[in-house]
Amino acid sequence: MTTITETRTGTNALEIDDISKVFGHGGGAVTAIDGMTVTVGTGEFLAIVGASGCGKSTLLSLVAGLEEPTTGAVDVGGHRVAMMFQEAALFPWLTVGANIEIPMKVNRVPKAERRKRVIELLDLVRLSGFERKRPHELSGGMRQRVALARALAQDADVLLMDEPFGALDAMTRDILHDELERIWRERSLTILFVTHNVREAVRLGDRVVLLSSRPGRVIKEFPVEGERPRRIDSALIAGQAAAITDRLREEVSRHA
Repeated sequence: MTTITETRTGTNALEIDDISKVFGHGGGAVTAIDGMTVTVGTGEFLAIVGASGCGKSTLLSLVAGLEEPTTGAVDVGGHRVAMMFQEAALFPWLTVGANIEIPMKVNRVPKAERRKRVIELLDLVRLSGFERKRPHELSGGMRQRVALARALAQDADVLLMDEPFGALDAMTRDILHDELERIWRERSLTILFVTHNVREAVRLGDRVVLLSSRPGRVIKEFPVEGERPRRIDSALIAGQAAAITDRLREEVSRHA
C-alpha cells in the first residue's frame, strides 16, 4: 500500500514510514530504497549522507511528491515543500528577478506583490541590487543564492536540498553554510539536506542520518553536538565527522 498524506498535525514536519521504492519490473527491477523510516521534527535541520546510489536523491523526490513510494507512507503534515538542486537551473534568458518570480507566477500572485517579494528575497539572500542581472553575470555562489531565493518564493516551510553546494569551491561553500544557517533560523524552516560531504553534514545538521548502500536503508542516526555557529574546520566537527566517515567506509567496503 502506498500513501502520501498532507493532513497530519503535531510536532513533526515530516514522517517517512517504512517506505520502499522500486524502479522497473520483473528481472530488471531495481530497489533504490527498502523499508526506510525517518522522522523530521518541525524546525529541525536534518542532514543525510551515504555512498553514491544509496537513494538520497530518490528520498527527496519522494518527499517532494515527484515520485511515489512503491510501499509505505510519506506524510508532509500539510506543510509546503520546496526543493533545491545541486545545479541552480536558472533560465539564462531571464533576469534574476524574473527567475525568482517563476513560482509566484505559477501561484498567480499579483505582479505588484511579486516584485515586492523579489526585493525582500534578494535582501534575505544578500543579493540586493542584482534583480536585473542575468545568470551568466553571476558567480556560482551567487547563482545558488538566487536558486535559494526562488525556492523560498514558494512560501515553503520545508526545504529539501540535494547537494546544493557540491559544485562550489571550499570558501564559497563555507560562506553559504553561514548564510543558509542564518536563513534557516530567520525563516523557521525545516530542512532535509542531502550531501556526500560528511563534514558539511555535521557543520549544518542537528542530526545526521547515515544510509546504507543500495538499497538505501537507515544504518544509524548521529545527533550533532556543539553549539552553533560551528566552524567546519573545528576539532569538534572533525571528530564527529570522522566517526561517521568510519561507519560509512565500513558500509562501502561491505558492498565493494
